[in-house]
Formats: sequence, structure tokens, C-alpha cells
Amino acid sequence: MRADAVRNVDAILEAGARLLSENPSATITAIAAEAGLTRRAVHRRFSDREALLDAVLHRKLDAVEAVLANARLDTAPIVVALHRFVEGIIEVVRRYPISQYQTRDRAEFHPRMLGQREQFDTFLNRAVEQGVIRSDLPDGLARAQLRVIVAVLARKCGHIDPPRAADLAVQTLLRGTGV
Repeated sequence: MRADAVRNVDAILEAGARLLSENPSATITAIAAEAGLTRRAVHRRFSDREALLDAVLHRKLDAVEAVLANARLDTAPIVVALHRFVEGIIEVVRRYPISQYQTRDRAEFHPRMLGQREQFDTFLNRAVEQGVIRSDLPDGLARAQLRVIVAVLARKCGHIDPPRAADLAVQTLLRGTGV
């Protein structure tokens, strides 16, 4: 693809992710306008909204896989890997705010999302084994807390750059909100 075509696809996918996260019924026309393109330009790449949604979900899952790989969850020191992961995930959530839970009804995406979750859960188990996360917490609590922390920092605190947001997320997860 030519560079301008790649930029157009990126613009379409990012606009689609934003609008479809706000309104799952967003039209191709609205997405095209948000991307600064014509409806026809969007239809050249995507036959309909479902094809566009599939492409957005693929792109987001690809981005999450890249973050998981770059964080080196299985080899890097726990706090370093956690920070890399959170910084990357905040960027992904900001770029593609569509919920991955929209993959549940799409057989091809849901197993991929579950695999990513398993990879992160394995990392959290390593963090517990190394004493970075308390071992007496109910199963899933640390992941749930981190998910909420990341969502707030990614969606409501866009003025905070990803490295600083990751600092806040990791500190809050590991130390809480007390003084």
C-alpha cells in the first residue's frame, strides 16, 4: 500500500474505534467524516460497518500483542515489565478505545483476547511468587484493579502522558491510594 493509503486506513480504524466505542451503531458516513475522508474512501477498504469493526478489533488485538511482547512479562523484572505493559496498554486504549469485550460474539477474536489475558495472568502469578503482589488477595483482584486504574488513566486523564500515567498506575496498584 502507498503511504497515503496506509495513513487513510489508520485514520479510518482510529476514527472507527472512537465512534464505535461511543455508539456501536455509528455509520460509515460518520466514521468517514471523523477520519477526514469520504464515505466512498472508507467503502474502498471496508465493505460495511461489520468489516470495519472486525478490522478495528484485529488492529487493537495486534497492538495488545505487541505490548505484551515488548513488556517481556516472562523475563523482565516485575516492576519494569508491569510499567512497560501499562504504558503500552494506555497508548492502545487511547488509540483504540473500543472495548475488547465486543469480541465475545465474534468467535475468531474472543479466544485471542482470552489468550492475552492468560499471558498477563501468568505474569501476575509470577509477581505474587516474587512477593511484589500480595499472595492473600482473591483471585483476579489485582487484574481487576489494574484494569480499572488503566481505564481511568487512559480515558479520563488524557492530559497525562503515557509514561507518567504508567508511573501512577503501577504505584497505585502496588501501594494503594493511601498516604
